[in-house]
Amino acid sequence: MAELAMQTAKAKPARKPQVTWSALWLVVPGVLFLVAFLLYPSFQLLLVSLKDPRTGAWTLTAFSKVFAGGVYTRTLSSTFIVALQTTLWCIFAGYPLAYWLARLSPRRQRMAALFVLLPFWTSALVKNFAWLVFLGRNGVINDLLGAMGFTPAELLFQRATVVFAMVHTMLPLAVMVMLPTMNQIERQLAQAADTLGASAAQQFWRVYLPLSMPGVAAAGLLVFISALGFFITPTLLGGARDTMLSQLIIVQINQLQNWQMGAAIAVMLVLAALVTCFIYDRTFGLSTLSGGSSDRLQHNGLMRRAGLGIGCAMGNLCDALARGYSRLSGARNAGWMLAAYAWLIIAVLIVPILAFIPMAFTGSDFLSFPPPSLSFKWFGQYLQSPLWVGSTLRSFGIGVATASITLLLATLAAFGLARSRSRLGGLAFLLFMTPMIVPPIVISVSLFYLFAQMSLVATNLGIIIGHTVIALPMAFVVLLATFKHYDWRLDQAAATLGAAPWRVFIKVTLPLIKGGMFAGLVTAFLQSFEELTVAMFIGGGVKTTLPKQMWDDILLQVTPTLAAASVVVVVIVCALFFLMEYFRPAEHQVSAS
Repeated sequence: MAELAMQTAKAKPARKPQVTWSALWLVVPGVLFLVAFLLYPSFQLLLVSLKDPRTGAWTLTAFSKVFAGGVYTRTLSSTFIVALQTTLWCIFAGYPLAYWLARLSPRRQRMAALFVLLPFWTSALVKNFAWLVFLGRNGVINDLLGAMGFTPAELLFQRATVVFAMVHTMLPLAVMVMLPTMNQIERQLAQAADTLGASAAQQFWRVYLPLSMPGVAAAGLLVFISALGFFITPTLLGGARDTMLSQLIIVQINQLQNWQMGAAIAVMLVLAALVTCFIYDRTFGLSTLSGGSSDRLQHNGLMRRAGLGIGCAMGNLCDALARGYSRLSGARNAGWMLAAYAWLIIAVLIVPILAFIPMAFTGSDFLSFPPPSLSFKWFGQYLQSPLWVGSTLRSFGIGVATASITLLLATLAAFGLARSRSRLGGLAFLLFMTPMIVPPIVISVSLFYLFAQMSLVATNLGIIIGHTVIALPMAFVVLLATFKHYDWRLDQAAATLGAAPWRVFIKVTLPLIKGGMFAGLVTAFLQSFEELTVAMFIGGGVKTTLPKQMWDDILLQVTPTLAAASVVVVVIVCALFFLMEYFRPAEHQVSAS
């Protein structure tokens, strides 16, 4: 049926999919879910921040404390500085890697992208704890410095270390957001510029870079918003001066029970994210986050002229430097430098993940790299511990439930938006992207406040709902890209041959979109399996997931059992990740990721 439909479709002219209101109704379940478990809890949190807990009167006292100086103002300033530094470094370090990947053939690009996507899907908790071991007083970095004759340095609890570790965590995100935009740039444009006499440097600065800017801006947006709500890295690797707003929220609510102040800080995070998104939308348009085109830049004359002027100047400068390099070295092609840089960055991304494997087999009672001896005893401790095994099984069960619910909601919504041209589709798209804009710590706190009234705290159902809210936008983007690339003429051709709608879906549509659906399923599962903040608040210390158990072990007593659990996490992530790559259609592998 699929082959016959494809032949019929090729023989007929392309037609746009029929636009009906019935398609847009498929968005309603997801919209209701997000209104109930994202917008309403967030509105409740706003009300908590504006009400005096003793008198119930409306007040701005909590917000005035944030800007009155002291620890809150310093923390607010530190959070924005760290987030901005992390964003800039991710862009500057990630752009050459994304550019190198975009220049590869599709097959080689997919193979190289695996090494970037693996760190992207590996828990930030695992990667940051690896740096805690590496950068310690007796860690491998200081051992290398000592062997080279240098004095061991205090590398931990420094601002530079926090920024470095956050860049390491978020760099894959920046690369994978920039890459689809770069893949869409026609290579013939560079050939046309070459025929007009432009050098390689001028082609890049005056043609390629301006066309890739929407992807760069989207990467900067997502990295900056994610960095605003980060707390794992500053907690593990930072000092008192590196405290961020998310850490204050945890302290205010979990330790001090000061809901008004914690809610006010959470509202500040959301406002910062919304202002950032507003600026991005006015410049590029939020539709570019899903791979859509942007026409905003052509209307912004001043910014466009300034960008073109800078590109022209940089192109001339780099062209002069390239000619000077050629004269000095005698080499005409310095492309090997870009490849060497790319593999160096990939090695830095991969090393902390691979380092946990030998550490898990240590015979010592303490974590160290390299291990002084080898043993399987810590895997035995892991398998014999009811806490570790129970938390792992709970994470699996919650992950499967989250992935199933997320796939259903995201598939319906993506299909409805792909088949509809209604203006309401833009609002629906914005709503489905909102969980990606709101920091996870804010989502967790707002749901904790709501679920406390519904007796859903310390329940698996509460954690599943929270994980579904967080996992929904990523799965939605993957599935929306799948449906946008789908050729609807195949369905029309099958229908003209007399196939019933259900038969068209089963015999034609489903076989062609199953790769994207499986990618969305695995994406949602991995986000649930590695999510920490929801379990910290909604789990209530009773329903412990594997990331929560690992977090508790880090804070209370670090044992090599943690490394064994980390190896289990890495193995699960690798297995699911390679299954996702295997089932995903080859032509959409990178763009959908």
